[in-house]
Amino acid sequence: MNDLPSRIHIKEEGPREGFQFEKAPIPTARKIELIDALSRVGIRQMQIVSFVNPKAVPGMADAEAVVAGITPVPGVSYKALWFNEAGLERAIAAGRIDVKGSISLSASDRFLQKNLNRTPSQQLATLHGMLHGYRERGIGLDRVTIMAAFGCNYEGDVRPDKVVGLVGQAIDVAAEHGLSIGSLSLADTMGWATPLAIKRTVGAIRARYPEVTLELHLHDTRGMGIANAYAGLEMGIDRFDASVAGLGGCPFAANAGAAGNVCTEDLVFMCEEMGIETGIDLEALIECARLAQDVVGHPLPGAVMVGGSLRRVRERIAQAAAA
Repeated sequence: MNDLPSRIHIKEEGPREGFQFEKAPIPTARKIELIDALSRVGIRQMQIVSFVNPKAVPGMADAEAVVAGITPVPGVSYKALWFNEAGLERAIAAGRIDVKGSISLSASDRFLQKNLNRTPSQQLATLHGMLHGYRERGIGLDRVTIMAAFGCNYEGDVRPDKVVGLVGQAIDVAAEHGLSIGSLSLADTMGWATPLAIKRTVGAIRARYPEVTLELHLHDTRGMGIANAYAGLEMGIDRFDASVAGLGGCPFAANAGAAGNVCTEDLVFMCEEMGIETGIDLEALIECARLAQDVVGHPLPGAVMVGGSLRRVRERIAQAAAA
């Protein structure tokens, strides 16, 4: 087991993951309310919208209005998701978005078809076009995401060697355009990962490409999210995506629950109790989780927003003992 990191970086994805997944429409003003609240808890990076076809993802039809309406906080990087040149142009035009180059590959051909309506060859052509566009604009390649990195509801288990092959493909494609990869995110899009699978896949990539910085994007579909995050910590991973209150999910994953990312406040709580710094105010984040639940109008799966932090419990015990 590797030494646990002393500090981790969390990218908040609740506003994008959550609001694109909700079936009922969410008023733009309430989306902005949650983003502004999250901006004040110590989060330093947040993905707030997707610039995608609103016919495919109606919950993101107001992406430009959301970006225009937020109150940016200095030191917070506001990010967006896009999958093609048109989405990139929208992100640039919207302003306030920290536009960094990103590309996505899929370890499942069938999921790629369901999610983006592309074959692997079409996706490769799209990637070349996007990388050319990044280079022309002077934008570096900040992140590569491998979707369905641990398993797929359409194709089954994904072998670590297939993911390793995709990492090599991403490195080669980027190199053709004179770019290098900033970090590589392994996405458990459909909730197939287990702690053992995390360790095997991360270990296989590290053995072949030790220079690549790895991140984890974990879904909690089968209740494995926080356990998988801990397995990542044991492997020395210090960069995670998370979703406040457990908001969201992938609308194309064909999951019964399609749970969102590992819950942000649950991850922060675990790290805080283990002495791992996050830079995030847990009590303020718990209030944001409760706000998120109010915004969507139904219960969300986060546990710590219900149970509360142990810090408060310890304070009550100490006060009672001192009385």
